[in-house]
Amino acid sequence: MQRALLVSVLILSSCGLVYELLAGTVASYLLGETVTQFSLVIGVYLFSMGIGSWLSRYLLEDLIAKFLDVELALGLLGGFSAAILFLSFGQTRIFQIPLFTLVVAVGTLVGMEIPLLLRILKNKLGFRDMVSKVLSLDYAGALLASLAFPIFFAPKLGMVRTSLFFGLLNAGTALWGTFVLPITDRQKNLLRAKSALVLTLLGLGFAFSEMITFYSEENLFSDEIIYSKQTNFQKIVVTKYKSELRLFLNGHLQFSSRDEYRYHETLVHPALLSHPNPKRILVLGGGDGLAVREILKHPGVESITLVDLDPEMTRIFSEQPILSQINGSSLKNPKVKVQNADAFLWLDESDSVFDVVLIDFPDPSNFSIGKLYSTAFYRSLKRRLNRFSIVEIQSTSPLFARMSFWCVEATLREAGFSTKALHVYVPSFGEWGFVMGGLEKLPAYRKNLPDGLKFLNEMELKSLSDFPEDMSKVPVEPNRLDNQSLVRYYDQEWNRLLD
Repeated sequence: MQRALLVSVLILSSCGLVYELLAGTVASYLLGETVTQFSLVIGVYLFSMGIGSWLSRYLLEDLIAKFLDVELALGLLGGFSAAILFLSFGQTRIFQIPLFTLVVAVGTLVGMEIPLLLRILKNKLGFRDMVSKVLSLDYAGALLASLAFPIFFAPKLGMVRTSLFFGLLNAGTALWGTFVLPITDRQKNLLRAKSALVLTLLGLGFAFSEMITFYSEENLFSDEIIYSKQTNFQKIVVTKYKSELRLFLNGHLQFSSRDEYRYHETLVHPALLSHPNPKRILVLGGGDGLAVREILKHPGVESITLVDLDPEMTRIFSEQPILSQINGSSLKNPKVKVQNADAFLWLDESDSVFDVVLIDFPDPSNFSIGKLYSTAFYRSLKRRLNRFSIVEIQSTSPLFARMSFWCVEATLREAGFSTKALHVYVPSFGEWGFVMGGLEKLPAYRKNLPDGLKFLNEMELKSLSDFPEDMSKVPVEPNRLDNQSLVRYYDQEWNRLLD
């Protein structure tokens, strides 16, 4: 009995932590604001565990049977937690209600586990051995879960199947307990019947998890989903409506094929037209190949290095015909070399020098992306430049996130660049901004725009740097690694817009 209960601690602590990670991950995926969502989920979850610990004092008899009942309830609720959250997001205007109701319920059940175990074991072990063994195994299980969740479960199984898998593990542990723990025959038969029911429901959920995921995503995205995959780094979804394709990363729109040319022409051509003879080009991010497509319109370019973290992004935009069609099969061009790596580390390890660097990272919605907009990153970038090199950075919206936009500009200046701010109207996004930088004063544009442009001409090129009053410069802090002011600005401004 003692050994069985201690093994249960290891398994159940892993399940409890995974349910917490799932709630935080799904909340940040659906609502954005990664730091805020994880902080709230963790805080409410831990508080609920305290409630569960306090409530456990009222369970006075048949502690083993009640402990197994708690595990079955936790397996059922935690196992279906991700599915419940995804399905409820499309059905309710206030998603926080089902989110925190679920977090409180799961946290309360998890909080009951350890007090019940300690009371069951108190006659089998001395107090010192009992507490040290239970807590050490509880912490070890949490470590296993925290390592396995981002490395294996989230990218390989996805959120819905991961929660169902751990629900099965919870319920399976309860069923196993009916064979190894001392309970009456009546309790044993009832618990086994409950276990069979819960395991059947979770097993059916796991078997039909693809259908659950498909239906939940259909509620999230109004158009037909033609591709969906959770990778090691992000959730990639491509939708189609008639001839329009849209790319979403972690639920955020990255481009619409209807008007992406406005964005990508503005990202690429001002920088290349500011350099006297751009030959070696570096693209950081931009795994969809659309920026590369625009670069290839300049015949003088000799080589393009694209560094994107996610190999799945560059793979599908190279191999899927419907996607490679919109980037003109640019990623298969012999001038292009694709590197799947973390841009921060790649810059530090590379010894190449580039004429133009185009930075097309996602918006700085969390600290892991925010570091790529920091003074430390831009100073590292300077080592890959010569005196004539030009940098251009996608910099979110100067209208909807005005402080965030000018924070990018201030950060680039703080890192020793001269700067020029640009903006363009993209119907799918609204007003969008870019910041150009150079180690010397930025020169005037060359007049020879390449052929095949849909939007930019000499008049539009000049207007890109004219800012109206409601998008004009505001005082902001530079974004440094130790303060990540940009992420704070971004959260505040976009949250205010969505409220």
